[in-house]
Amino acid sequence: MGCGTSIATETQGKKVETDEAVVKTTPALTMKAAVLIQRWYRRYMARLEMRRRYTWNIFQSIEYAGEQDQLQLSSFFSFMLDNFTQLSGNGPDLISQLLDPVVDPWLERETCYSLISVPDSYAGPRLSFPLSVSDMTVLLSAFKEQQVPNTSKSAPSHTCACLRLVLFSSTQTLHARYVLQLLYETKKLLKQMPNIIHLSTSYIHEITICGDLHGRLDDLLLIFYKNGLPSADTPYVFNGDFVDRGKKSIEVVIVLFAYLLLYPDYVHLNRGNHEDHIMNLRYGFTKEVMQKYKAHGHEILRLIQDIFSLLPLATVIDGKILIVHGGISDQTDLDFLGSIERHKVKSALRFPRRSLEELDLGQSYRKAKRMRPSGGSRPSSSRNQSKNQKTPTLRKRRHDVRRQDSNGSCSSSSSSSSSTSSICSPRTPSSLSPHPCLSPPSTPYTVNVLQVPFLDSLSSVPHPEPPQHEQEWKQIVDILWSDPKTQEGCSPNTFRGGGCYFGPDTTQRLLLQHGLQLLIRSHECKQEGYELCHGGQVITIFSASNYYEEGSNRGAYIKLGRELVPRFYQYQVSRTTRKLTLNQRVRAAEGSAFRALKEKLFSHRSELMAGFQQHDQNNTGCVSLSEWAQVLESVLRLDLPWRTLRPQLTRLTPDGSVEYQSCFEDMGPGISLPQVTPNLAETLFRYRTDIEIIFNIIDKDHSGLISTEEFRQTWRLFSAHLGVDIDDRAIDDLARSIDFNKDGSIDFTEFLEAFRVVHKLDSKDTHLSGKIDKEKC
Repeated sequence: MGCGTSIATETQGKKVETDEAVVKTTPALTMKAAVLIQRWYRRYMARLEMRRRYTWNIFQSIEYAGEQDQLQLSSFFSFMLDNFTQLSGNGPDLISQLLDPVVDPWLERETCYSLISVPDSYAGPRLSFPLSVSDMTVLLSAFKEQQVPNTSKSAPSHTCACLRLVLFSSTQTLHARYVLQLLYETKKLLKQMPNIIHLSTSYIHEITICGDLHGRLDDLLLIFYKNGLPSADTPYVFNGDFVDRGKKSIEVVIVLFAYLLLYPDYVHLNRGNHEDHIMNLRYGFTKEVMQKYKAHGHEILRLIQDIFSLLPLATVIDGKILIVHGGISDQTDLDFLGSIERHKVKSALRFPRRSLEELDLGQSYRKAKRMRPSGGSRPSSSRNQSKNQKTPTLRKRRHDVRRQDSNGSCSSSSSSSSSTSSICSPRTPSSLSPHPCLSPPSTPYTVNVLQVPFLDSLSSVPHPEPPQHEQEWKQIVDILWSDPKTQEGCSPNTFRGGGCYFGPDTTQRLLLQHGLQLLIRSHECKQEGYELCHGGQVITIFSASNYYEEGSNRGAYIKLGRELVPRFYQYQVSRTTRKLTLNQRVRAAEGSAFRALKEKLFSHRSELMAGFQQHDQNNTGCVSLSEWAQVLESVLRLDLPWRTLRPQLTRLTPDGSVEYQSCFEDMGPGISLPQVTPNLAETLFRYRTDIEIIFNIIDKDHSGLISTEEFRQTWRLFSAHLGVDIDDRAIDDLARSIDFNKDGSIDFTEFLEAFRVVHKLDSKDTHLSGKIDKEKC
């Protein structure tokens, strides 16, 4: 008892002493603790912000590299179509199907859609023309119901996935008969509209301006929910890029066109750089339409192609605010832009015709000097980026170019009084004469040569006076493709591949010339959905949230009243991100960005290894950190902070050297094909998307199957595009290896799957999760 009492008394005494110590804590100690907590939190948030910024830079650099690839491929197509009658028997014939399609007489009949019957089993919306508000209500309801319904929580995950797939495939889209009629009515209306739409706020309360949507139907519906449906009281301007990348592009287009027909005075659509049938081949819209409308997909695409070319190019509000999709150049002339025949430019990627004879290239080209660009600084736009980071003007392909000197370079990013903006020209095979990249400004030239940017070289040829149609083409390219930069002047937008970088002085000059006070544009994804630059005279608005990855960015729209003061409204379509912390959101986006970056590394493995081994003369497998970063930048040309990204990409040795082979450890090919040589396999990995585009041109019915002979034709075009020789026997062996059932046809989906970069860690996680799902069942 005594012992027990003694222990209890001692414990109580200690407790009292502790409580007194807490009570007697001084204000200085409290302040010190608060400062320590604040310092830790600030460092934590700074690290998160750093990760968020380099993740953003990875996504954006890879996106722009893909756009430049598309521009170069399109330039090659134009070159082949303009200057060669045959390429191994089929070249330009195949390309002309894409660039200069033959008009279908059936489509020319205005009532051709009435010949399509709608079966009684069709359960989707039925539209009547002219459209009414009730038609739009039915249409929007039908599209909302296309979202995959929730399944029982008790169902196994693999069962849920299968059920979702069945439900999604069975959802009703708008019948092709109504789609065609809607497109015909839209085309008829757009033919009557001017190139530049002029609006006034004197008769309306506010105008809402939306940026890129990129096939995100959820974002469009959320805007309507927050801001109101289009009407006389709620007018809208949609500033281009309605399609591509997202999975609901055709639904977005249908909704916008339908509201345009319903309220032609209160819904306005500007053209974007993705309202282009050649861009649609690469970024998904063509494939989406053909999958959803197999029987009438070609007719729908042909009409949409015409409609895209008829979309207005700009909108002006109260004579004070100019709205264009991309931007401007130092040669942009709104009066000239308003007078051109916009419908003639079906694609900004289809260069105006100019034959070799017109340019007298034969002698000039043989004498022209060639060089590899040494690299210029990437203009600092409104993005968060270092002004001192260096990037080349054109992405590097080492295998087919000799290093020589040249006096001129189209790739300089220094400020100049006269822009030479253009779209990157083709990778021209050595056996073919070059076709010039066009630079058709409407103002007098300061240089009397045509700068021809090839993939790794430049050639100068005599520059004739550009004809009218080339000047018109260039005006449209600059409006659709340009980006702002913080430096003065106007220079070619070589990082994206088309249009210009325009500085504050270019903006100021255009605004003063036309009595404007503000330029609103889109074209660039922004983390907060909008951004101001050039002293507040340029606003970028982007309305597709979660553009790169779930939680990567917000969407936004602008509202303008009679006082013309812009007000910004942000949002984010979220299914899962609300439940995640900021750290978890950043980690998810960061993981996706690094997976894409590692695929880039894998597809350039031989070039990277060759670069590393030049610095590793003793074959130690290690190089210094600076050498490692230098090789990555010189090969990939992505303008990224490689030293910061190093911990996520490779390992260090105890002495601080980089084990460069560890860059490729956790990646491998999709399906092993023993008949494919390593060099050919890497070529396939790297240019997988380009091959798919060429294949889609050949696969007229989009069945996913082509004959072995068509497969060889694909390779003839592809090898000419790259300017490299690929052994015919290797191609024949490859064709036989992927003709699995030996019926003479190749399933191109399986072919592409074989040449997909697989992340081994992801494969293990997928395999493990599959096992867990089976055990749960």
